[in-house]
Amino acid sequence: MHASDIMTRTLVTVGPRSTLSEAITKMVEARVSGLPVIDLEGRLVGILTEGDLLRRAELSTEKQRSKWQQFLRGPARNAAEYVATHSRHVEDVMTKDVASVPENAGIDQVVELMEQRGIRRVPVMRGDVVVGLISRADLIRVIGEALGARTDAKRDDPAIREALLGELKKQNWFGAQSVSIMVESGTVTLEGVLFDDAARAALVVAAENVPGVKSVIDKTTFVEPVPFVG
Repeated sequence: MHASDIMTRTLVTVGPRSTLSEAITKMVEARVSGLPVIDLEGRLVGILTEGDLLRRAELSTEKQRSKWQQFLRGPARNAAEYVATHSRHVEDVMTKDVASVPENAGIDQVVELMEQRGIRRVPVMRGDVVVGLISRADLIRVIGEALGARTDAKRDDPAIREALLGELKKQNWFGAQSVSIMVESGTVTLEGVLFDDAARAALVVAAENVPGVKSVIDKTTFVEPVPFVG
């Protein structure tokens, strides 16, 4: 699955010289928490998010610094901070260092970028042009669709059992666990002895995730291994 498969294509954008009032109105009306900032040539120059608006004079949430801290920071940094907390234009408040991905990027790349940068949305690019936006909400929607598709999938019992066995063979936590697997009318019944309680929970999860499974009955028994004493 690629970024282009799940991105939101209908974009709400704002220009760098737009006022914050205009940008905030767009965010509220579209019910979005971030806007790509596009210049007159159609290039992505930044992104304005709720996080950029947390420290504002209107909220009296500017960082309060002692005279000594201001002295150490220097006039240039203090002036830049004043602009960010008092300016009425998007370009002065937006995040300029925007993390983006190409439209053929894998979803794993998008998630890794979100984790590394601590961000909630990623613009999707086709060259220099923004063609979409992926937010955490888009990822959650895909998860929900996938879970629903697995539940609704039609599969006969032997195919379900074969798929589950195939999945378990790939997992090192399953190993040589003594478990029998039976499937009847989409219901998986697990019986046997397990020596690892975490593996027992993982086994149930693996069964639940096989397309076509309607329910899982866990009849396994957990036996705590007895240490060998020589």
